[in-house]
Amino acid sequence: MKRIHIIILLVVAISVGVIIARTGDYTTYANFIQAKEKASSVNVVGYLVKDKPMVYDPQKDPNYFSFLMTDKEGNECRVIYKGSKPQDFERSEQVVVKGKMDGEVFACSEISMKCPSKYVNDEITLKETNVTVKAGS
Repeated sequence: MKRIHIIILLVVAISVGVIIARTGDYTTYANFIQAKEKASSVNVVGYLVKDKPMVYDPQKDPNYFSFLMTDKEGNECRVIYKGSKPQDFERSEQVVVKGKMDGEVFACSEISMKCPSKYVNDEITLKETNVTVKAGS
């Protein structure tokens, strides 16, 4: 094999490695207690505390949204998102926030929601044939 072929193969291998390293999401999952211990960005999975108020006033500041969330272990924390409130946020079943702790609040850079199923009932009965069909079948 010629020297130029070896150099080209090395350049291609290094390029592929750099591309893979830069596209990977290395954010780990944690709860709020673990997030306090980490300096890097983490994902926290949990639930919106629906009985406590959310703060979003687009007239005053359209890029400030604050709410309370409990993680999977039941730890409650205030989350502050520097962006607009996502549509149908109150209806979400589960919330994933990405960011890091800033004192006693979680500074969020990204919000993902698991929305409720569009099927309200688990079973749908067809009247004419009297056949029961499970939702999602």
